[in-house]
Amino acid sequence: MAESTAQNEPTPQNDSPGQNESPTHDDHHIQPAIQVDVEATETDSAYGNELSVYSASLTSSVLDYRHENGRRYHGYRDGTYLLPNDEEECDRLDMIHEMMLTLLGRKLFLAPIGPSPQRVIDLGTGTGIWAIDFADQYPSAEVIGNDLSPTQPSLVPPNLKFVVDDIEAEWVYEDNQFDFIHARYLAHSIKDFRKLLRQCFNCTKPGGWVEFQDWDAMLKSEDGTTKGTAIERFYNEVLSAFEKAGYCTRPGPSLEQWFREAGFVDIHVQKYRIPMGAWPKDPHYKKLGIWNLLQAEPGYHAGAMAVLTRFESWSPEEVTVLAAQAVSDTKNPKIHAVFDFYVVYGRKPE
Repeated sequence: MAESTAQNEPTPQNDSPGQNESPTHDDHHIQPAIQVDVEATETDSAYGNELSVYSASLTSSVLDYRHENGRRYHGYRDGTYLLPNDEEECDRLDMIHEMMLTLLGRKLFLAPIGPSPQRVIDLGTGTGIWAIDFADQYPSAEVIGNDLSPTQPSLVPPNLKFVVDDIEAEWVYEDNQFDFIHARYLAHSIKDFRKLLRQCFNCTKPGGWVEFQDWDAMLKSEDGTTKGTAIERFYNEVLSAFEKAGYCTRPGPSLEQWFREAGFVDIHVQKYRIPMGAWPKDPHYKKLGIWNLLQAEPGYHAGAMAVLTRFESWSPEEVTVLAAQAVSDTKNPKIHAVFDFYVVYGRKPE
């Protein structure tokens, strides 16, 4: 049975406004504060010949992974992406997938793409779990999932293909070919979102849709309980390091503007709040918060290790201590951290 979205959360609208209408600003409405549960405890394939270079046998450089500080990182274009690609990280990404399904009422996306999309691409597909689910649900579609790491399963729907690709490089995909382009949680991995969305626009069919789902990765609290905590220090240190290295850590609030600059119309913005931990009283928020806690426990170490040791001269031991302190705060029911998450989609004009 599909999960219902929280009663306090605005209901996603799949009906697109007219081309000349203003974009929807669901996030401009005043939202009630998330109520704290005072009883919560700590326990609580037809894409053209241009793709042949990517669908050929993987070169040795692709599989020549970097092993560093107990983690494994991608080999293709080594250093482009600063999070690991090992089994522990893949498990974490799959947990986030379930959290997203909970957030969106079991929907994979919100854009009104119609019942029979033909050509679809999932950018930075990670473990490929979104692309697999989409290909299963839409057998009419020929689906590509691309990523720097070939860590996706080999047993997949027949209408799905995974390719190794750098989405920030110049695209080899033909213009005007995709009915739907999807990307989610690219925060910390993209340096130029404007360029990425221009390439999405060029490669989308007239009338086709692009949807990005992404974070404002800076935590906040509605009651000030994160002030002076280790978890606050963690995000200040790590986000600052990523930004100094050139990566965007808070793309969510800017997506609407970037979509508009790229030329999309019928832009729809949906803003959600995702708690961290089991402290909310509302069952929907509590479930989201627990999923967020479960992915964050391994995620703190995964997100901080490379960027702090490579760019900020931290020792691995110092990073491990910081991550452990952040985990401790995450499990503290007196600390009520919340993140903003955005779903933004737009249509390429006919």
